Amino acid sequence: MGIFSKQKSKEEIILVLDIGSSSVGGALFSANNIGKPKIMYAVREDLQITPDLDFSRFQILTMSALDRVVESVYRKGLATPDRIFCTLSSSWYVSQTRTIHLEKNVPFEFTNKLADSLLEKEIALFKEEYMESHGDMSNIWRPIEMKNIKISLNGYDVENPVGQSAKDLEMIIFIALGSEDVLSQIENIVAKYFHHSTIKFNSFALASFTVIRDIHANGGDFLMVDIGGEVTDIVMTKKDVLRESVSFPMGRNFILRSLASMMDTSIDEAKSVLSLYKDGHANVEVKKKIEPMLHKIRNMWLDKFQSSLSNLSHDISIPSTIFMTVDDAYADYFTGLIQAEQFNQYSLTHSKFKIIPLDKEVLHGHMGFGDGVLRDPFLTIESIYINRFSAKI
Repeated sequence: MGIFSKQKSKEEIILVLDIGSSSVGGALFSANNIGKPKIMYAVREDLQITPDLDFSRFQILTMSALDRVVESVYRKGLATPDRIFCTLSSSWYVSQTRTIHLEKNVPFEFTNKLADSLLEKEIALFKEEYMESHGDMSNIWRPIEMKNIKISLNGYDVENPVGQSAKDLEMIIFIALGSEDVLSQIENIVAKYFHHSTIKFNSFALASFTVIRDIHANGGDFLMVDIGGEVTDIVMTKKDVLRESVSFPMGRNFILRSLASMMDTSIDEAKSVLSLYKDGHANVEVKKKIEPMLHKIRNMWLDKFQSSLSNLSHDISIPSTIFMTVDDAYADYFTGLIQAEQFNQYSLTHSKFKIIPLDKEVLHGHMGFGDGVLRDPFLTIESIYINRFSAKI
């Protein structure tokens, strides 16, 4: 599997596709091993918000949006990508950070063959555990991402372990699996426009973790909160290691669906009213009507957020720095929502939450853009990550 494979130095044109729970995006960028990568073209298609979440319908809408995004890149005609990467949100894969431990009485040499053998066994074990725990024995799961987070030999962290000897080995790895049905659909859609290309899949969790770790050195302890359309993901990092993650099925669309239901109106109308309220343009009558509704919705979301943090902490303090990814239109709303509520916070953290939205400002200086190109934070994060590791993955 080559998790320690040698790096190439070829300059490439790369297409990155972003499949989330509320939209699909695509960006064509030039990879650069020395300077900044540059996004040449970017596009995003929002998914229609349905009154009730039905996964079959959700999958159809997503694949239709993906087709339009890939066609848009193809018709732009800027360049044929050398390689294609597809970044998936948590709605489209299952993942776990796992620890492999090997101990022998006599010294043994760490080799690529040994690492790959241990990794294959761990992937098979993860598949088996997941299918048994979820009663899902019929689905076929394909490994999409196997990333070494940290390796220790005889209790010491080692960056380049190949060729070294030890009696005790510990590998912390991140594994992500995707449904064969979904992955095949994605591959078939892309093949309509770019016939020669093989797609490399990866997770948004690992991409954002890597970018945050590299551009924001803050002691290695932080939370990542990704508020998607349908799901909110929370990932905890301790000492530069992606430790644990938890999700709950309340993203930004939960706010809109709940408000539409309480107002007895359409989702489009609820979206319009919420936009006016967030921007401070709602009249007194509208504010008086919807504020109690929003307070109730806010408490429901925060209850899930709080219980998720409690489950994540396992009686240890959690980091107080939060790096948040959410659509720009909702960044201020969710930042204020989390900051305004303490929910026994000091029993979980050492200090008040510091929330840093991963927006264009934070990512400025790490990516170049062509004139008039959409500056999409999600595509930017993924392109920075892929640019750094494209020669290895």
